[in-house]
Amino acid sequence: MRHAYFIAGTDTDVGKTTIAAGLLHAARLQGMSTLGAKPVASGCTLTAKGLRNSDAQALIDESTVKLEYAQVNPFAFEPAIAPHVAAREAGVTLSVSHLLGAMRIVLQQDADFTLIEGAGGWRVPLSGLENLSDLAVALKLPVILVVGVRLGCISHALLSAEAIERDGLQLAGWVANIIEPRTSRLEENLASLAERLPAPCLGRVPKLKQASADMVAEHLQLDLLD
Repeated sequence: MRHAYFIAGTDTDVGKTTIAAGLLHAARLQGMSTLGAKPVASGCTLTAKGLRNSDAQALIDESTVKLEYAQVNPFAFEPAIAPHVAAREAGVTLSVSHLLGAMRIVLQQDADFTLIEGAGGWRVPLSGLENLSDLAVALKLPVILVVGVRLGCISHALLSAEAIERDGLQLAGWVANIIEPRTSRLEENLASLAERLPAPCLGRVPKLKQASADMVAEHLQLDLLD
């Protein structure tokens, strides 16, 4: 059975790529073919081959199905700012229609386990009134939500889950990425998330000194996904 998911976060800098790479690695360990993509990325580095994004590269490193970089990350922008602002400054129109064809090609590779990673939180603007979440809706992908565990994460997680459901998509699972281990009442917060989020927790990832994909994979359970 082939699985494809959209990876969303409760906010920016909550470890979406860290978790996505860990999920891809866990799938590889189970003998699955894997493919990760990041349709839009800002904060890229100019190289001899063009703009490159470290998050997109992390997904490529854990993908057994190999595509050209531009197929994995078709829209790359240098400044580390909101993608729609970066696109406007670069004179690029960023819309769902521009992203849809590229991501359909990714899905057509028929990897056993495919992840398409968003940018920032669920409602990241593209252009006009379109949001990156509209891409997930157009692709009809179930969503894995990365919850950056810190003060305020419960509200962010529940609002994200409500928006995903309102958009007509399934929340397939969520991951607790503990980015602030000294969060007050950590266990109580995690219990509240587990009680209120309408999907299984795929793992609790502690603050790791080296958050490599193989280390993260040790804390994840793919078998809880439908």
